[in-house]
Amino acid sequence: MIHGHGDDLFNYPEIRCNFSSNIYAHSDMTALKTHLCRHIHLIGNYPEPSPRSLEMAIANKYGVSAENILVTNGATDAIYLIAQTFARKGSTHFSIGEWPTFCEYEDACRMAGLTRWSGGEEDGVPASAVLRWVCNPNNPTGDVYTREEVEKLAQRYGIIVIDQSYEDFTLAPMMTHQEAADSSNIIQIHSLTKKYAIPGLRVGYIVAPRHLIHLLRENIRPWSVNTLAIEAGKWLMENDASGCPSLSAYLGETKRLGRMLSQIPGIIVHPTHTHFFLAETEKGTAALLKDYLAKNHHLLIRDASNFQGLTPRHFRVSTQSSEENDWLVAAIREYEEDDGQR
Repeated sequence: MIHGHGDDLFNYPEIRCNFSSNIYAHSDMTALKTHLCRHIHLIGNYPEPSPRSLEMAIANKYGVSAENILVTNGATDAIYLIAQTFARKGSTHFSIGEWPTFCEYEDACRMAGLTRWSGGEEDGVPASAVLRWVCNPNNPTGDVYTREEVEKLAQRYGIIVIDQSYEDFTLAPMMTHQEAADSSNIIQIHSLTKKYAIPGLRVGYIVAPRHLIHLLRENIRPWSVNTLAIEAGKWLMENDASGCPSLSAYLGETKRLGRMLSQIPGIIVHPTHTHFFLAETEKGTAALLKDYLAKNHHLLIRDASNFQGLTPRHFRVSTQSSEENDWLVAAIREYEEDDGQR
């Protein structure tokens, strides 16, 4: 399990703006909350052992068969389910698309007994026998794989897992549900958590060819998705409430925020194709900056130093409103200009 993740508000009770989680904090989900309040009685009964009603709703929305859909208790639950399933089916190795990336891929694989592939066949393992993970768009960098790159990976590896949790926050073309369903070895992970800003409900789903969904379903726990999550998912498939503002405007604000931060001496901002990005402080560490912002300005950023491949100076920021982004820029500028704060 990951330690030191974003959205750790429990450590900082007086935060006024949270830049640490890749969730847009101002999503208006009032209609969904009202719907769930009207259905709160559902918690008095067990949920469906397998949430087939939600799988059918997702299938209808995206024009694929329900046999190509498997709903999970969030995207992270899908990650662990996939690793465990293929370890039990005889897979022995895994490979990660790029570093830094979401650490749960490696954690899930190691927990299942898989070992990281060296990249060659000197250990007797060809690429075609390796479980390959790709985060697209990638967390925490915001990089995006093209369709052509994904297709080439699918031709080389035995099973390729594409985590598209942030697919709704980029203008880059993503592989469709139908393309994954029609493939022979591609497993897509999708997250309602990110799109609709409902991280507390924990609901995600997998799209894959039927034979792979069948293998995964054999290993899923009964009642793994709660009744309110199922009800929320079905309502969202019918109503498609927006979880964020206009995407083009939101990404434009991301560029503005990155540009303003990059103008602060001592701050390096890395390019992105989505609504979050990596940055570095050249003075002190990301942990010190995070603590300073939280305690002095009640703003929370993501200390990204625990991502493999990053340094103690890296932090991640998720774009919020224009006013809040201005608060962050001013606070970081104050930190960088005042050596006495370190």
